[in-house]
This record gives sequence, C-alpha cells and structure tokens, in this order.
Amino acid sequence: MKREQLHYQTFRTAFGPVAIVWWTASGGPRVRQVLLARNGKSPKARLRRSYPGATPLSAPEVARLAGKIQRFLEGKPTTFDLGLVALEVCGDFQRRVLVAEYGIPRGRVSTYGRIASTLGVRGAARAVGNALAGNPFPIIIPCHRAVRGDGSLGGYQGGAKMKRALLVMEGLEFTPGGKVVMQQVHYSRGFRGGPQSR
Repeated sequence: MKREQLHYQTFRTAFGPVAIVWWTASGGPRVRQVLLARNGKSPKARLRRSYPGATPLSAPEVARLAGKIQRFLEGKPTTFDLGLVALEVCGDFQRRVLVAEYGIPRGRVSTYGRIASTLGVRGAARAVGNALAGNPFPIIIPCHRAVRGDGSLGGYQGGAKMKRALLVMEGLEFTPGGKVVMQQVHYSRGFRGGPQSR
C-alpha cells in the first residue's frame, strides 16, 4: 500500500480522549486507526510514537465519525459504517475476524472460540483474541462484545473497566464473580454461515 500523509483528530468522550488517524484517498477519508484512552490517559503519546509524521486535521466525514463515537460512548445506540475504515491495512485472517466481530449486534456477546468456529477455524480462539487485541478500529468494530468461553471479560484496548461499562450500557448482566451472564450469545456453536444468535 502506498504511504499516504496521515492526519489525526482528537476529541473528548465520556471515557477520556480518543484520536482518529486517517488519510485522504480518492474516494474521501480512510480511517487508519482509532486510539482509545487507556485508564483515562490520553492516546497522544501512542499517537506520536506510532504516527510521528501525522498532522492535526479534520474533515466532515471524520468529524461525523467522532460525533458518533462520542454518542456511542455515552451509551446511545449508534450504527457505524465500515465504508470509512481501511480494513486493507489488516491481514486476511484479522479482516475476517473483524468483519465477524462487526456482525455482533448491540446487547449481545460472542466468544473467541465461537467466532473461530464461525470462521471455520476451530481451536483458534487464541488467534481470534490476538486479532481482536490488535483491532485498529475499536468502537467502530465492537471488540468489547467478544469474551472468553466462561464469560470472563478477556482483554480490551481501553481496559477491563471500560469493557465492562460498555457491556453494561448495552444491557448485559454480570455474575457476582464479574463474568458476563451468557444468555445473549451471538454465533451458535458449529454455525459456519452468516450471523446467527440464540
């Protein structure tokens, strides 16, 4: 892929500052990455480290996306379009995982193992978890909706506290031990077609 001039827009949310890294393509802006705050800390240090040549700039499409992310992080139902995100920066397996994750609707979760089975790669729960850990587009692709098979949260770029808060805002319940109550599970075991819930 040709190296493009990268830009970024930062904005405040209910979970701290967020940055959108993007470039201009012939069809309009392409989002390279969304950087979340970690434990309330600004993503600016990671932004400078990962994208030292990026310049601050916005565009109407990027500003609209920022507004959607803000609304989502306030707990409001929000729909994101994959048309802006540069999925081509990901490898084939990660792209497949991200598209499957994007298919999990609000108010539901899936497990790393179920996503692997849906993709036809049984036993690849760890690989799915790794692909989601490196998700360049958190919130747009809702990787907070993937949990471990026993309902424990697993990792999240914004931290476990943020992951739990997002799931609670979407109506998920937790056991006293802190695990997701696995009643609204997306992708049935053994299913290898499109999205399905039980």
